[in-house]
Amino acid sequence: MIALAVSACNRSEEISSVDPVNWEKRAINHSLPDSLEIGETYLSVYSQIYSMTEHRTHDLTATVSMRNIHRTDTVYLLKAEYFDTHGESIRTYFDQPIFLAPLETVEIIIDGIDQAGGTGGNFLFNWKVKLGSPEPLFEAIMISTMGQQGLSFSTQGRKVE
Repeated sequence: MIALAVSACNRSEEISSVDPVNWEKRAINHSLPDSLEIGETYLSVYSQIYSMTEHRTHDLTATVSMRNIHRTDTVYLLKAEYFDTHGESIRTYFDQPIFLAPLETVEIIIDGIDQAGGTGGNFLFNWKVKLGSPEPLFEAIMISTMGQQGLSFSTQGRKVE
């Protein structure tokens, strides 16, 4: 019983999604121009998926990619917030402006043991781009492997107003 309790405590420390990329190195320390276009993107991310019945789930590892698809302009991400199936905020990865250089990708990893998002987790991203520039691309790839069986699928973000 004690070993099980110690194992459960150590398990929460193993969740790397709680340890963010060093967002401070990407922080913008000056105010952004008012001329930038602002947007918000919704991205569905699954920590778990149903299997065989509604009472059985498989845990998934998710890679959340935030991509600047412009060749020359920088994208500014203002906030990345993760929500669970019930719409409750789980965590905010950053809530200060960070930058993505042209054609750069930055990722957030949701570990397979992190079940907080459940079967209907999602992200909201707030961003700014130069007027006329394409909006950033947000994608998630979910994967699980057990024995000789593998499962993977992807989702793409959708701009919301």
